Parts: sequence; structure tokens; C-alpha cells
Amino acid sequence: MLGIPTVLVRFIGQAIMQILTPIFDPHFSEYSYGFRPGRSALQAVTQAQSYIQDGYRWVVGLDLEKFFDRVNHDILMSRIARRIDDKRLLKLIRRYLEAGIMSGGVVEQHRDGTPQGSPLSPLLSNILLDDLDKELTRRGHAFCRYADDCNVYVRSRKAGERVMMSITKFLKRRLKLKVNQAKSAVARPWKRKFLGYTVTTEFKARLKPAPVSINRTKDRIRQITGRRARGRNIQKVIGELNIYLRGWHNYFRLTEVKQPFVTLDQWIRRRLRKLLWRQWKKPKTRYKKMVQLGVKAARAKKAVAGGRGPWYNAGASHMHAAVPNRLLEEWGLLCLVQPT
Repeated sequence: MLGIPTVLVRFIGQAIMQILTPIFDPHFSEYSYGFRPGRSALQAVTQAQSYIQDGYRWVVGLDLEKFFDRVNHDILMSRIARRIDDKRLLKLIRRYLEAGIMSGGVVEQHRDGTPQGSPLSPLLSNILLDDLDKELTRRGHAFCRYADDCNVYVRSRKAGERVMMSITKFLKRRLKLKVNQAKSAVARPWKRKFLGYTVTTEFKARLKPAPVSINRTKDRIRQITGRRARGRNIQKVIGELNIYLRGWHNYFRLTEVKQPFVTLDQWIRRRLRKLLWRQWKKPKTRYKKMVQLGVKAARAKKAVAGGRGPWYNAGASHMHAAVPNRLLEEWGLLCLVQPT
């Protein structure tokens, strides 16, 4: 459950985090990338790609079931106490972990887990999972970890199955954590995703957005260009859309396969043409607007009389003629293939 800390609780959590980070972070694994200064998800993706290019053509994808809800307080505190001997600070962290969440006027106590929504929780997760990193390093495995998302790269399915079995036992025995069997698997890297990315076939491990990432992006674009946008100026809708697209493109800038961007650009333009077709509403308005935008009268009349739905018309030649790509660019639409 996500919590909303009070200002004072957030202030204390941030202060503790700033004290603990320089003490613990230098000792973390170089293959741990989540919630650390100077490290990012894209660095983890790049490292994963290098493993695949080096011949590690199987991946053990580990997903920890409800990790932030199942962190054992005693085990976590023992890891913190390895480097912190100030009993007042240890007591404060323990109280921080055990603080409840008020839901519907009732306080729910924490017996396990770290408070999600707190600035301290990401660091605490790294402190606990550093045991996993050290164990993988001791065994000589090639791995990348971003928070509770961990991939181990091996050269065969048999090796991957051994790693999956042994690491699952290690996590359960040492850290009392459970691997989510439904989301974890031993598979080819191009059949899995890591931090939103996947790779192409085994011959060239080129990066591209995973299909699930594309689908989530489409869901967000549908929200922006959907029902609530029908009464808005198209350029304002494009302005809101661009804010999202710039952030999305910045995250997926490592993509080496441009086809997903091309396809998504085409789909976005069709969504905007559909929005305009809906905004024009009546046949007379649609006819008038198309003629104003340069479509010949006979063609506009035939399009209006067609009786087809908005999505069909958005992809039809008459709407491409009325609202060409050039016009959408003039209205400010960002092109993912060549963003400006």
C-alpha cells in the first residue's frame, strides 16, 4: 500500500537517507543501478545488452513477489547495524519501518515491509538486496539489478534453470523473500523485457521498446486524445501530448530499431485525425471543414455520405488529404522518429 507521509515524516526520512547513502552506497555492487546517485535505468539496460552481445543468450528474470510489502524488519535492521552503531538512529529507523498507515480513519500497523512513498525506502531496499548482489558476484554470475528487478545472464537453459532454483532458495532462506513464479522465467532475452526494453533476435541484440511498453504508451495517448479532448482546441491537445511524448522518447532514446517509432507516429496521427472527425460531429460541418482544408467538394461529399465510423475515416485518404502530416507538424506535433 502506498502511503502519503506528513511533511515532518518525509523530512526525517530524507535526512536519514542523506546520512546513510554515503555510508552504504560505496559498498554496493557496480551492477546495482536502482535509486543510486549517478546511476540510472538506462545504464542497466546498456549493461544487459553488453552481456547478450558477449554471448549470454539466456536470461534468468527474477521478480520478487510484493517485495516492498514483505521486507523482514529484523533482517533489514541487522544489515543496517553492520555499518551503523548509533542506537538512537537504529531505533528511529525501526520506528520508521513500523509506523502504520491510516486508511479510512483506521491505522494499519506494519509488521513487514518498507513504507512505499517514502524517500528512505529505495535505499533500504538496496541495503537488503545487497546480499543478493554479493552472492551473485561470489558465484561469478553476469547480472543487472534495478531495485527488485534482477536479471542474471547465462549461456544455456540448463544453467539458467540451476541459477533460478538456487537463487530462489537463497532468497527464501537468507532474506525471507519469495520469487514470483508467474513473472519470473528462464528465457531468451528477446522474449523478455527489462526496464521497458527488449532486444531483437539473437543475431543482433539491438534495443527497442518492449511490446508491453508500446501498449502502455498507447493507453496513455488514448487518455489524452480520448473523450475529454473532444471539446478542446487540437493544438492544445497536441501540446499536452508532446509533454508526454518527449519524456517517453527521452527514456527510450537508446532504441536502435526505429520501426516501433515509425508505427507509433502513424498511430498517433490517426488518433488525432479521429479526434478532429469527432469534433466536427455533423455531416455538414465535416463537409465544410474538409473543403476549407483543401479537399475537393465532390470527394468531401462522398466521404461524409460514406457512413463509416471515426476510426475508419481517420485512416482514410480524405482525412489524410485534409490533415496531412505537414499540417500536424505545423500545429506542433512531435515526431518520434526525428524529435526536435
